[in-house]
Amino acid sequence: MTDNDVRGRAVPIEGVDGEVRVYRRHPNGGGLVEVTATVADGAAVHESAYVESGSVLGDGTHVGPGCWIESGVTVGADVRFGQNVHLGSGSRVGDGARIGANARLGAGVVVAAGARVALDARVADRHVVLGDRRRAPRSDFGTAA
Repeated sequence: MTDNDVRGRAVPIEGVDGEVRVYRRHPNGGGLVEVTATVADGAAVHESAYVESGSVLGDGTHVGPGCWIESGVTVGADVRFGQNVHLGSGSRVGDGARIGANARLGAGVVVAAGARVALDARVADRHVVLGDRRRAPRSDFGTAA
């Protein structure tokens, strides 16, 4: 069996709610991506990371080891996640943002394009993290968040 065979195979995993979800290994990094999630081919998902249902990750985005991207998350292009980051359901991260290792972002959090989230940061549900607009000339969200 080749490495490509393993990466293309469906991996069923039972959640704490008893529901079985199906994942596939992303071709760039081998991370587990739920089948209804969309991760750009040019993104990288570490083999120990998870991307849950309905999430969308843009081109050039790198998800580090131990990360968990919950359901319905939208991540722009060229975003970097340090290791062990948890991003709550329904959150949005703009192009070029950087999320430091061990950060925990709650549900519905918005991280503006170009923003930096510190190591070990805790961001409560539905809060906004603004970036330096000089480093991020455009936003995927149409406003400065």
